Amino acid sequence: MTDIQSRCLDAFPQWLRALGDDARALAQLLEQGTLPEPVRRHVAGALNYLFKSLDLIPDGIEDLGFIDDAFVFRASAAAAASESDAGRLDKTGTLGRLSDEAALVREFLGADYARLERYVQSLQNSASRGRSVDDIVKDASSRSALVGEVTAWASSYASPSFARDEKNLIKLKSFLTTKLPA
Repeated sequence: MTDIQSRCLDAFPQWLRALGDDARALAQLLEQGTLPEPVRRHVAGALNYLFKSLDLIPDGIEDLGFIDDAFVFRASAAAAASESDAGRLDKTGTLGRLSDEAALVREFLGADYARLERYVQSLQNSASRGRSVDDIVKDASSRSALVGEVTAWASSYASPSFARDEKNLIKLKSFLTTKLPA
């Protein structure tokens, strides 16, 4: 087993266990409204992704079903953290932590990470449950509805297993290589 495989097999199950908490933390950042609009757009796109009916890896696939959500959270946080003042304005440290963890996703995906970045950027132009990112960022009732749905989702979320098996990494990379837009 390589070093990167070992680190991924250590980190990915932890990210799955923390996904509900990460979703809540991002929802709280969005709800505060103190972050600049470009940062809020990244956060709203990541949270909206939770409810997309067609995501990169279907949520019901054992072991892998929600790891794409964890990857999207981290890549979105990295994009958001690169915006001016985002780190200083995020008193919770959520964006910084998730952004730092995106480095492992980048290393795992290699050249395909650029495709994930483009996909995450495109989420700002998408909608889920009838709400676009523009609606969420600009309309308090849309934002509140999303935050409520994220909170409810996080409360009911049950972390899938992610066995410490190299085959899971092969399946994961294969899914993402196939599903990420070129």
